[in-house]
Amino acid sequence: MIFDWLLNWKGEWWLEGYDTFAQDSYHLPGTYRTKEKAEKAAKRRLRQLERTQPPETSGGQDGIQDQVYVRGPEGQNIRILPDA
Repeated sequence: MIFDWLLNWKGEWWLEGYDTFAQDSYHLPGTYRTKEKAEKAAKRRLRQLERTQPPETSGGQDGIQDQVYVRGPEGQNIRILPDA
């Protein structure tokens, strides 16, 4: 019973990127069943951005480096920031 519900559950969390330079949002692949898993994936994506858009040249999250957001099934919108 509960397994069937989990298979059909549509309350997924997903990731969205924001291209600060172009001022445009874009979907990132993957869906997640929990906020925690989505946040973990978003942190991984942010680490990739740190390598491909280094803070020294992009200004980091305060500059033109892309941003990463976690979106939730009830309209949640959480910006993910690098670990301090």
